[in-house]
This record gives sequence, structure tokens and C-alpha cells, in this order.
Amino acid sequence: MKKFYNIISFDNILLLCLLVILPITYWKLFSLQEYLLIIIAIIATVSVLFSAYKSIVNKKISVDLLASIALVFSLASQEWLSAIFINLMLTSARIFMTYNEARARKNIESLLKLKPKKVKIKESDGKIIEIDPKEVKVGDLVIVDLGERIPIDGKIIDGEATADESSLTGESIPVSKIKNDKVYSSTLVLTGHLIVETEKIGAETTLEKIIKLVEQAQIDKPDIHTSAERFASIYLVLVFIGSIVAYFITKDLLFVLAILLVVCADDVAVAVPLTFLTAISYCAKNGIIIKGASYLEALRDVKVVFVDKTGTLTKGKLKVEKFICDSDVCNEEEKAKILNYSGILAILSDHPISKAIVNYIETDKEEDIGTITPDYFAETSGKGISAVFKGERLILGKTTYLEESGVMISDSMKKQVIIEENNGFNTTLISLNNELKGFFVIADEIKIDIKDDMEALKKLGVERIIMLTGDNERVAKRISDSVGLTEYHANLLPAEKFDFIKKTQSKKYKTIMVGDGINDAASLTLADIGIAMGAVGYDVAIESANVILMKDDFSKIPDLIRLSKYVMKIANQDFIIWGVTNTIGLALVLFSILKPTGASAYNFLTDFLPLINSTRIFSLYMKQRI
Repeated sequence: MKKFYNIISFDNILLLCLLVILPITYWKLFSLQEYLLIIIAIIATVSVLFSAYKSIVNKKISVDLLASIALVFSLASQEWLSAIFINLMLTSARIFMTYNEARARKNIESLLKLKPKKVKIKESDGKIIEIDPKEVKVGDLVIVDLGERIPIDGKIIDGEATADESSLTGESIPVSKIKNDKVYSSTLVLTGHLIVETEKIGAETTLEKIIKLVEQAQIDKPDIHTSAERFASIYLVLVFIGSIVAYFITKDLLFVLAILLVVCADDVAVAVPLTFLTAISYCAKNGIIIKGASYLEALRDVKVVFVDKTGTLTKGKLKVEKFICDSDVCNEEEKAKILNYSGILAILSDHPISKAIVNYIETDKEEDIGTITPDYFAETSGKGISAVFKGERLILGKTTYLEESGVMISDSMKKQVIIEENNGFNTTLISLNNELKGFFVIADEIKIDIKDDMEALKKLGVERIIMLTGDNERVAKRISDSVGLTEYHANLLPAEKFDFIKKTQSKKYKTIMVGDGINDAASLTLADIGIAMGAVGYDVAIESANVILMKDDFSKIPDLIRLSKYVMKIANQDFIIWGVTNTIGLALVLFSILKPTGASAYNFLTDFLPLINSTRIFSLYMKQRI
């Protein structure tokens, strides 16, 4: 029924009437054809005038406002066919835009289909019931089985699974989920079984927030304060003044009408927004939410990119780069023993450095860590841990912690530790029976291919890539040198990052701030374009950023700049096509080759050229550009 209603919509009926009246008028098929022509022309024009009136009330420039001038002149001159041709183009454009909006709604509807119809809840007495998703409350235990979609945002309290998060991130590779991991609405359980404690429901879930953003980004056309809108506002004034001047000079209303019919810019007013909306729709399908066409256009002019360190350039996950053993006291057999002891000690701690050491021993060294229960265990927050295994005392921690514990550190080992720390690494020392055996060199792991992404930004015209970080100077320098930044600023608080961006901004270029949106929400908001990476589950990132990358992938940023340049290339071509066809049309009017009816027909036929050019943006759906 809904499809049938769409088919018989007013614009579709009007388009059919306009197409039918043209051959009737041309071949004069029956005697009342002129009256029918007048009626259809007036009905179609009234619709345009009403739309133009709404534009004036809302203080906005629209294609209907632009075309209404030519329509009023056509009706006043009794040039009924001219009015028919103008309305034919306007009606076709409205149908075309409605179709594009329907594509946007289809994307939203596809997201809505990801919402489960029923939710299984485990009650306090162990009983399992099925309820409507709207009845789920925060704190409820939701059961999600193999092949089912997670209906809420929450934390796993039992079970393991492999989840497909492509509905949110656009990433097709499944993600392993274990106890205490976060899971998000709409994601699909491919293997396993989960019991999830509900943390967010309804409009607060990640899926609902994305649906809301997609609606705003794809359907809110008036938000396009781009070159097309600026052009339209200036062009309307020029056309109006030019028409008055032309009439006072020639006193020929039909001549003025012919000029108006040729220069009516309804083609670019439709073609340019179509290009933007299609690109934004494509991005949304691939886990990239752009909150408005103005941000997509601005990406073309980016010259300065500010980046946070943790979670942006690095994984935010500590990694042991190497283990340096004291060659004076540590042979290969002793080294293996020390690593094993270190693993046994580290596995007892939840500190990120301890986890990095365990991962290094198990993964990089492929050693099995034993499960010996220590005779004694102590952990001093911020310093280190110590334990006694079978009478042997093991200490793992900072240099000062070992020295406080009575461990002697040779000058040669101190020198090596200082060298590594000066290079921007953290160090964790290990001793056995008060004798230093060596130390772990630890760093925040740099993301794979991030250096290539920096080179890509430079090739796209970005002149400065600036890291703003709260880390110390040595760590900042190491990261900067490793990934190829142009500059860095260390030891910055969030307020200091904000002030630095404010001082760097200029009207001559655009700036980007890239971060996780949590600690740097103010900076994301201040920059011309704030880009939040890996925003799944972070409300503040979704609220503060202008562009949201649901997947934690920096390479999408150079891709977005390329897309912006591609979109603007098509938009500029639309203007060139419009300028050339208008110049030719004006010449034909000035030499009296085109009269009003011919001018309107010329305008109608050439209007399709920018539209056809804009449809090249649909090739994005066939090519993996984002």
C-alpha cells in the first residue's frame, strides 16, 4: 500500500500531466488543449510559488524561489508552454531528490531492522522470559544466543562469543568477546553464548544514536551552507536586478522572459546537493557519519591536522619492545628462568605493564608461564610488585622501587636504562634475590601503517600534522619521529590543547582535530572539523565530533579528504557545465534565435547535463573508495 501511495504522489501525477500536455499541444489533438495547458501550468506554478514563499519566510534561498521569477513572467506574458517546461524540470528534480531521500530512509530502515523484536531476560530466580525491547531496564541480564543480535549496550558478565560489529563499524572481520568486554546494540553473535548486563537502552544505545545521526546528515538538506548555497544567494539578486535593467533598456517583456528562462539555475541547485547527499549516504553505509555537507566540503581545504596520541596514533595498549639482560650475570638459561619468573609474578597483577609482560612472554617468546603460588606477594601502587617463590625473592618495578628494596644496580645497567628512557620508552626492572637481572623496555604500541597515513595526508596538501599530548617530551619525540609528524607539543593539559588549537586556527585554511572524543571533547568541538575515531560506545565522541569514525582506522581520514576533493571536483564541473550552457543560451536569445518557448525548452534539456555529471558520484558504490 505504501509503495502504491508513492507511485500516485502529487509530483508523479503532475509529471505525467506535464508530459501528456506537451504532445497534445504540439499536435493539437483536441480543441480544448489550450485551456488544459493553462490549467496545468497554473496548478504546477502555484505549488512552486508556495514553496518559494516558505523559503522567504525561513530566510533561505531555494531553487523554487529562483524559478518562481521566471514562472511569474511566463504567466504574465501568457507563455504557457514556457511555464510547462520550467515546471517539467522542477517536478523532475523534486522526484529525483525524493528518490535520493528514499535511499537515505532505506539506509535508516536497514538499521532499524537490526533491532530484535524480542529480548530474553534472565530473572533473579534463574527463570528466562521473553519481553519487548522497550521493556528492558538498565541492570537487566540479557541472554544472547548464537545467531542473535544484541539488543542493548552492556557488559558481558558470563560467556564468550565472536561478534560481527559491521553494522556499527563497517568492519567485516569478527571480534572476539569475553567476560567484562563491552558489547553494543545491533551487533551479531556469530559463535558462542552471552549473558550481558544492560547499561544503555532505547535512545541511549549506540545504534539509536547512529540512526539519529544518519537522519540528520542525509535528510537535512538545508544544512548545506556550501558554495552552491552561497552562489544561489548572490545569483538570485543578480538575476532580479539584471531582469529589471534589461526591461527598462528594451521595454520587451518577452526578451526579458527568454533571458530568465535560459539563466534559471535550477540545474546546479539540484545537482550539487545531490552530489553531497550521495557521498554522505555512502559514508554512512561504511561506518563514517558526517554531520553535514559543510564539513564534507571543508575537508578539501584542510592544511593543519591536530592529533591526540593515545588511541589515535597508538593503540593505547602497552607492549614490551624488548628485554635487556645484564650480560655479566645472565646467560641464556638464566634469561629463560628470569622471564618465566617474571611471567609468574606479572600474571598475579592487573596493572597494564604486568599484562604487557605476560603477553610478551607468552606471544613473542612462546613460553608457557607456570601457575606457581608464591609464598609471599605484595604490590605497591605506582611502584612495582614483589614475591617469594620457593625461597627466592623476585622484584619487578621501577628503578626507585628496586633501590628502595635493597637491590644494587650497576652503573652500566643504569646507563642502559637511561638511554632507553631518553629514547621515550618506559622501563621495568627485574631482580632475583636482590641481584638485578635485566629490564623490560615498554611502550604504547604504534598503530600499523600509521606512518603511511601521515605521508598520504602530506601528499593531499596537509602542511602541518601536530601531535598534542599530555605525555612527556621524550615519549612525544619518539612517537613523532616514528610516524613522521611535522611537529609535536608535549606535557599539555586538555585546556592547553584547546588554547593551542585556538591560536593556530585561521580563515585561510581549515583545521582537523583527531581524537577519541573522551578527553579532548572541547578540542574536537573547537577545530573546524572534529573527527572522533573508534567512537562506538562513547557518547561524548558522538556528541562533540563533526565526523565520526565508528571503526578505529586512521586511514579513513586521508580517504575522506580524497572524497571531499572528488565531490568538489564534480560540483565545480556542474558549475562549469551550467556556465557554458547558459552562455550559449544567452547568445541564442541575444541573436533572437530563441524566443521564450524555445528558451524554456533549451533550459529544460540542458538542465540534465549537470545532473548526469553528478550521477558519477554513484560510482562510489561500485568502487571501494572509503
